[in-house]
Amino acid sequence: MVIISIVVGLAVLAAFGALHWYAWRRLVRDTTRQGSVLRRSGSVVFVAGPLIAVGALMISRAEVPFRLVQILAWPGYLWLAFSLYLLLALLVGEAVRPLLLRWFARRDTTAEVGARSQQTPQLAAVAPGPPAVTEHPLAPESGPPPASAPASPSRRLFVSRVVGGVAAAAAVGTVGQGAYGVLRGPKVKRVTVPLAKLPRSAHGYRIAVVSDIHLGPVLGRGFAQRVVDTINATQPDLIAVVGDLVDGSVEDLGPAAAPLAQLRARHGAFFVTGNHEYLSGAEQWVEKVRELGLRPLENARTELPAFDLAGVDDVRGEREGKGPDFAKALGDRDRSRAAVLLAHQPVVIHDAVRHGVDLQLSGHTHGGQLWPGNYLAELANPTVAGLERYGDTQLYVSRGAGAWGPPVRVGAPSDITVVELASRQA
Repeated sequence: MVIISIVVGLAVLAAFGALHWYAWRRLVRDTTRQGSVLRRSGSVVFVAGPLIAVGALMISRAEVPFRLVQILAWPGYLWLAFSLYLLLALLVGEAVRPLLLRWFARRDTTAEVGARSQQTPQLAAVAPGPPAVTEHPLAPESGPPPASAPASPSRRLFVSRVVGGVAAAAAVGTVGQGAYGVLRGPKVKRVTVPLAKLPRSAHGYRIAVVSDIHLGPVLGRGFAQRVVDTINATQPDLIAVVGDLVDGSVEDLGPAAAPLAQLRARHGAFFVTGNHEYLSGAEQWVEKVRELGLRPLENARTELPAFDLAGVDDVRGEREGKGPDFAKALGDRDRSRAAVLLAHQPVVIHDAVRHGVDLQLSGHTHGGQLWPGNYLAELANPTVAGLERYGDTQLYVSRGAGAWGPPVRVGAPSDITVVELASRQA
């Protein structure tokens, strides 16, 4: 097993290096002259960037000072996002490059033929004899136009610079816009979910759903405060924090999570673990959120006036002898009452259906976070984002409030969702 992990790791690193070599070749080697300052500077960037990125990923789980993790995280994670979109842009450039070269070659050929045509009458006027019989040697031959000549080295350099410059600008713009969308904080999304068993008295009940905040070396206390302020502004009846709150230990991130103590809702705030809690010390974080005033639901249920609220541990906990226990959370409940389940990963929806859950609230997917990651997320999750029905159970998946790894989102904006329950008796 260890040997397989090493082989896979080496293969990933080799592919990572090969992709960066290709990007360096197109963006640096093909656009600069041998020995120039620009080529040397670009080469340094394309060596340092991936090394810092790999270092940021490896050091995040190592026993090193948290400050060092923070120093490497910003440039390392941003480089990962930048290299992704630079690669995509360069691949598009591969299709555009030959078209530009052909266009320039045709334009140069047309200009050359036109110049020769303008010279022919002048030379013919000096030459003796009838022009209809004697054809000047410089006149273009009859028949099809000459084939396009190969592009000159200077023309190829110009095209490479245009394609490379546009690709780099597109990558920087995409990552910049995606980072701004994360750092400004999530926007509020509102969804109405009708529940057949919900009593009329609970019509319009509001649950603020927040997932995947991912407090860590990049997103810290300031981001947590923006999330809390956004949630409180919606004036919810209940707050559901459905996992992946943190990426780090209580010792390092306890101060960053402190604003969660300000969460306010009529029926309180509840919490279930996500897979990242089990990478960060789940037991310590469960106790920490309890200290902050949230109520953890560890395979447990509470009976609210209008419905049952249940929560299950994340499936990652199975590696530690925990994980979701639906029988414990839902086995002996009164099924005539509506049931709302908090579960970090959407994949447990089929267990929720078997246990008569009316609505499951989940996160985990980030909506893909970085396009085209949404296509990969679709392979691993029944629902990537939004509301879908599975039998008599409805599943709502939030895209999450924060971001994992690169603090960037492209095609998957962050959200805090206010789920408004609707009674069909109203």
